[in-house]
Amino acid sequence: METLTLYQLNHEVRSLLEGALAQTYWVQAELSEVRLGQGGHCYLEFIQKDDTGRALVARARGTIWARTYAMLSPLFERATGERLRAGMKVRVEVEVGFHELYGFALNVLDIDPAYTLGDMAARRREILSQLEADGILHDNQQLPLPRLMRRIAVISSAGAAGYGDFCNQLMHNEYDLRFEIRLFPAVMQGTNVEATVLAALEAVMADAEQWDCVVLIRGGGATSDLSDFDTYALAAAVAQMPLPVIVGIGHERDETVLDFVAHTRVKTPTAAAAFLIDHQAQELALLQHFETLFPKAFRLIRERQQHRLDTLTARLTAAPQRRLEVEYHRGDRLHDRFRTAVAQHLERTHFALRLMDQRLQALDPVRLLKRGYSLTFTADGTLVRCPADAPKGTILMTQLAGGKLQSVVSGEVANGNDE
Repeated sequence: METLTLYQLNHEVRSLLEGALAQTYWVQAELSEVRLGQGGHCYLEFIQKDDTGRALVARARGTIWARTYAMLSPLFERATGERLRAGMKVRVEVEVGFHELYGFALNVLDIDPAYTLGDMAARRREILSQLEADGILHDNQQLPLPRLMRRIAVISSAGAAGYGDFCNQLMHNEYDLRFEIRLFPAVMQGTNVEATVLAALEAVMADAEQWDCVVLIRGGGATSDLSDFDTYALAAAVAQMPLPVIVGIGHERDETVLDFVAHTRVKTPTAAAAFLIDHQAQELALLQHFETLFPKAFRLIRERQQHRLDTLTARLTAAPQRRLEVEYHRGDRLHDRFRTAVAQHLERTHFALRLMDQRLQALDPVRLLKRGYSLTFTADGTLVRCPADAPKGTILMTQLAGGKLQSVVSGEVANGNDE
């Protein structure tokens, strides 16, 4: 058997492929890698997954040569609002190529934007369906707007021109309204959008009572970056915010999932500022209207109350004199009863006090001493109640009616006899 060099084998494969395959094919695949190289060429990797969406079943390299890419890229972006990126599903016209050095590759000749648009719309519909199934799709939209929306939590990029325009318009409004603004910074384009916006929403929610609403804005930037906001996690977080969320992250013709779940959607950061100013201006006009109505309302209330008072006065004045006499005699009877009850109570109390005084006099120690009794204490003032309280040698002080005696215990007397 003839032995071939690797180049000869690859050349044979190339010849067979070029002779056996049709000139072009339309292929559906997912992009796993998109990379712009030197010279303006775009290098791709196409993949296909199994029905579970986990395992790969096919992979191929792809190339869009610079001249073709310069033509296809702007057409595709204008139609879809997206640049080619990893994770996107595409339908492309390719020719199969095999190079002796670089191996198998698909050369892209055309792209069908309608297919990608359909896939993007399908993904958006899938997220919205899941939100509705979870029962949270319209939660934020059902929150009432506060009468006053002065304290504004803003989620945006710190250096974005749109954020600056938003603040400038609020601070220099024609009605001289005052707003309190605080920025919760987040990345507004690229792969970090979801993580940073979620973190900002969590930070706002931690102090939700300090804010009247949340404004999520993205000034400038490519329309193609809007797909970064089409995630279930972001949509669910916005839908479940306890504060009304105002979203302005695209242009008038652009849509993201957040537009369908936020309380209010506006086109731009300046439109978000205009919405807040208009809301506050309407409330100001309503307050001024009430201010003109209050004097009239107070005057009517005063007139009604005066009429009611006059009516009551007339009724009281016209009351029968007999009624007054009855009440007068009733008062006299109550007075007599009260005076009698007080006198009886005082008499009973006086008698009780006399009894208590007699008892106290009977217990007076001085009277007991005059009757011949005495009280004996130890030197430290302790009352002697039994012989055990005064052992031998104890100095005693005996209180008599006529004075005191001091003595010393020489012994204990038992049964009336000396020891």
